[in-house]
Amino acid sequence: MSKGKVLVVDDHKRVLTALQILLQDEFEEVQTLANPNSLLFTLETNQFDIILLDMNFSAGVNTGNEGFFWLNKILEKYPDMVVVLLTAYGDIELAVKAMKVGASDFILKPWDNNKLINTLRTALQLRRSKQRIVQLEIEKEELAREINQPVTRMIGRSKLMLEMHRIIEKVACTDANVLIFGEHGTGKELIARELHLKSKRCKAVFITVDMGAITESLFESELFGHEKGAFTDARESRIGRFEIASGGTLFLDEIGNLSMPMQAKLLSALQTRKIIRLGDNQVRDIDIRLICASNKNLIQMVLNGEFREDLLYRINTIQIDVPELRNRNGDVAVLAEYYLRKYAVKYNKQNLRFAKNTIEKLMKYSWPGNVRELQHTIEKAVILTDNSELLAEEFLFKERQINEMKNEAVSFEEMEKQLIRSAMDRHKGNMSQISKELGVTRPTLYHKIKKYDL
Repeated sequence: MSKGKVLVVDDHKRVLTALQILLQDEFEEVQTLANPNSLLFTLETNQFDIILLDMNFSAGVNTGNEGFFWLNKILEKYPDMVVVLLTAYGDIELAVKAMKVGASDFILKPWDNNKLINTLRTALQLRRSKQRIVQLEIEKEELAREINQPVTRMIGRSKLMLEMHRIIEKVACTDANVLIFGEHGTGKELIARELHLKSKRCKAVFITVDMGAITESLFESELFGHEKGAFTDARESRIGRFEIASGGTLFLDEIGNLSMPMQAKLLSALQTRKIIRLGDNQVRDIDIRLICASNKNLIQMVLNGEFREDLLYRINTIQIDVPELRNRNGDVAVLAEYYLRKYAVKYNKQNLRFAKNTIEKLMKYSWPGNVRELQHTIEKAVILTDNSELLAEEFLFKERQINEMKNEAVSFEEMEKQLIRSAMDRHKGNMSQISKELGVTRPTLYHKIKKYDL
């Protein structure tokens, strides 16, 4: 039995009955429709691979205009639909004209059963080819997006980073599932990309899914895809991330944010390596290399009953722990110099450098936001500075400010006053630079200075 779904549209009940009986053993599903006026509604609420369409519906009318009308309506809304026409012998010229418009083939009445079945089998192959072309276009877009992304390397010379790179080199050439642990901003996605680029799948797609951003209601649609009409607003079929990533690498970021029901659905797909789109019955094989990442302690979550133990074992063939920046001795200086060069070029300040005591100050900070925080801090400093050197006092850290508020129990107004005074000292009263750093307008800044008698 072919897995395709066929819709037969003809106003003769005997024709519909005969085709229903003939095709039901050949195709997964066969539906019939006697009135073409409900055709578009039927297509909105059901998914078909082939439409077998009669060319004439009104008694005594053999112009084929009705067939042309509905053919155009179908292809206007569903340009990839495969339509096979049912036509009388005398209408062959019309049928050929219809094929130029977009019909895939035609069948003469009265038909030969074997020829009709073979024609529909060929039409189903055409349908599958069109669907594959759509999928290849999506994969092409994903590859182009990957190619156009700026290449960012994992930078670091510390012992912990060298050990992590050693593990990456060993694991990358395999298809083993990898689980990456690390705090926010440590570069978990960079590691996943490096694993992909050094794997046998490097020429295929690398698909990223932020699991923390997917709601439970959209989980299946996003990962497994859906057919048109599967739910409200599903106006067209959509390929899921699993299918797009097939042949390549699927990176599931922040997997610890999944609810238990979502975990169960994910586990089933990973165990069987098969998925079913929402609103469809067709089982689709998937071939992915799976990489997951989390900033949460999944083992503790298992003990708390918040994460499935069998799912953890499934995704955790190899575990890579990304070290926090505060534990990467010497890497702060290396990264700071790298980002300074990068943003000095970007903002046309090529001669900019660090003052002697600035790196020392950066290395003493604990960097709770890790590499991402360091990167944004350097970029902000490069943008705002008017000096040829980045001075130590140009770097204010939120962590220090918060600790000062806790330890000294200062009021919010006192803290705000201190921040404005510090900015005024750094920028020597330059109101434009002060307002930029503090993120307030100049009128607001003048009001604050007057309020605090600065």
